[in-house]
Amino acid sequence: MAFLEFRGIRKRFPGVQALDDVSFDVDAGSCHALMGENGAGKSTLGKILAGVYQADAGEIRLDGRRIQPATPLEAREHGVAMVHQELAFCPNLSVAENLCLGSLPTRGLWLDRARLRERAEGMLRKIGAEFDPDQPVGSLSTGQEQLIQIAAAVGTGARVIVMDEPTSSLSVGECEHLFQLMGVLRAQGITLLYVSHRMDEIYRLCNAITVFRDGRHVATQPAGAVRPDQLIHQMIGRDLEVTEPAHCGRAPGAGVLEVRGLSSPGRFRDVSFGLRRGEILGFAGLVGAGRSEVAQALFGLDPEVTGKVEVRGKELPLGNPQAALAAGLGLLPEDRKRQGLILTMNCRENTSLAILPRLARLGFLDLARERSLAAEYIERLQVKTPEMDVSIAGLSGGNQQKLALAKWLARECDILIVDEPTRGVDVGAKAEIHRMLDGLACEGLAVILISSELPEVMGLSSRILVLREGSVVAEVGREQFSQAGLMRWMAGAGSGEGREAGPGSA
Repeated sequence: MAFLEFRGIRKRFPGVQALDDVSFDVDAGSCHALMGENGAGKSTLGKILAGVYQADAGEIRLDGRRIQPATPLEAREHGVAMVHQELAFCPNLSVAENLCLGSLPTRGLWLDRARLRERAEGMLRKIGAEFDPDQPVGSLSTGQEQLIQIAAAVGTGARVIVMDEPTSSLSVGECEHLFQLMGVLRAQGITLLYVSHRMDEIYRLCNAITVFRDGRHVATQPAGAVRPDQLIHQMIGRDLEVTEPAHCGRAPGAGVLEVRGLSSPGRFRDVSFGLRRGEILGFAGLVGAGRSEVAQALFGLDPEVTGKVEVRGKELPLGNPQAALAAGLGLLPEDRKRQGLILTMNCRENTSLAILPRLARLGFLDLARERSLAAEYIERLQVKTPEMDVSIAGLSGGNQQKLALAKWLARECDILIVDEPTRGVDVGAKAEIHRMLDGLACEGLAVILISSELPEVMGLSSRILVLREGSVVAEVGREQFSQAGLMRWMAGAGSGEGREAGPGSA
């Protein structure tokens, strides 16, 4: 008998059948991967197990007993916890207060702070986390916040932990720490359900893989019995073609952006480069290298930046987003939910955000034009949504990202900066976004691509600038791309192939 059994699970949201008759088993003490495109239903299943959602039909059995948790608290009583992709804490409260928020120790009518700290220290000790439980959660890194979720799960006696895209916002070092911790948890007999799009992680960590497509169960198989290309075919129902970007076979156009000596205290210094029409310029670097900070400064979001930026030969005022917009710059930010979208608005409203003045007539928004615009981009980008007026918060990550990009395509920018454009999206949506960026470059758009995934930067870019500790240390042409060489530049462990960048030379 399997340790965890799903039988005939169904779940429907307005306009969407999220899960349709899903059945499979999970072995005790295993790390079991759930894979599929965005919207395939894997996170929904995890949330049903963790009591966030309730299934419309079907049953779940844990160690032979039927469970039907109506709340996350009830799920924890059954030994099930979830580490969410979108971390949710009270940032003004301490680590200890967040860890014990559901059952704060009291002495009479008052909070027992000594017992609170002691309990939190014990929970952190179980997973080898070493930081002050009195520290405010708002001062922690994303990786440390992730550890708090795991500590809370283990500390409440969880036998099953659902991990939903746990590495999507972590640095390389934080990922390694998480992987080591997962090994410790499995050694303690804890079963892990691991939701991820990253193939290398799946094959490194997981014993078995279950694939979903359009809310249906496709296959459950040992990880060693299926190749990556077979997994992709199971997820998207077709083979994924890997081709040379079309824009790389074309001569780039005239220069549109010149950056000279761009600096910001404590963020980056003396960054210089040029950008031409029809090319994709990649930024590579470790977390903290200054890639996103440079992007934000170009878009006018850094009031302390100095240096010189010219767009089509005209100097761009620094620290002024309105001037950047007027000059034809667009920025798809790293954090789409906090910076790229307004989650309380619907798909139509988010698509038109950057061009509202153009859609106005006599000071009033022309709703017919707005609807026509939204329909055009929903069709062009193949956004999966029941209707354009549905809340964007209810869409999958890949579809949210497409609409965040649609906002800037609607504005018809000349220079588009995309920061982590495929973070948290599946292989199918990732391939679509890659084709889209390549197509924009072919149409003459100038693109700056920032990504923590080296294969993505190498696969799309015609040139790569490598940043380390806030400085551009190398410029590498496509013919010299190699993952090992770029990593050497990024880590400062000797030179890779490419041209070393001195002051003002990149």
